Amino acid sequence: MRIGELATAVGVTPRAVRHYHHLGLLPEPERRANGYRDYTLRHAVVLARIRRLTELGLGLAEVRDVLTDDAGRELVEVLGELDEDLARQETAVRERRARLRVLMEDARCGLLPAEGPVSPELAVLFGQFGSAPQASMAAKDREMFAFLETTATPEARAELLAALESMMAAPGAVERAHEAYALLDALADAGPDDLRVAEAALLLADLIPPELVPRDIEDRRSGAGSFLRALYADLAPAQAEAVRRTLRILMEDRP
Repeated sequence: MRIGELATAVGVTPRAVRHYHHLGLLPEPERRANGYRDYTLRHAVVLARIRRLTELGLGLAEVRDVLTDDAGRELVEVLGELDEDLARQETAVRERRARLRVLMEDARCGLLPAEGPVSPELAVLFGQFGSAPQASMAAKDREMFAFLETTATPEARAELLAALESMMAAPGAVERAHEAYALLDALADAGPDDLRVAEAALLLADLIPPELVPRDIEDRRSGAGSFLRALYADLAPAQAEAVRRTLRILMEDRP
């Protein structure tokens, strides 16, 4: 195969092929008598592997490590692994399309939540609030959970949903959540030394399961710490202070 044929077959550009040659990721093929490169099936397999790995989010240095581990393996084994990768990708696409069909139907019926598409599990949890009060903190809370669910790993997402389900299953949780939202909204124009800050912190700490709070939440170097700083910046001073006190209580109570 010529370089253009190889690139077309795998779905990349000839420029990308040359770049992978330059980085040593893709071996240089033999050249014909006329000087043109002559690519084989092995080159196509390696190039497809590079494309799949980069699509999965690996950096080129990580791709190099994976390809080094693949060196010397039988072609049929590598092809089989590529086929498994594609099968997983097909499954993921089917699941996303099924979810998209549900969202499209919800949008037609006017059921799509204001914070945008969320998973069916999170949508059920949101629905358990019933006719939630028109509190700005309630809207912020839903947006935050939608953001966390979208950006979390599958494991972290499962933990988040389990913690929320546990929180909502507690007797009187909905009523306490509504009370907390109303109190936090009332603190929008207050100072951090307002007496209601302590009341809000105790109410929130009684509502939120400690396991919902990451252990590195206050580590400024962590992703959780960065998220927390952004959250504080988005809140009024008294609201931010209430959240700070809530986290201190939860971290002290955490085993």
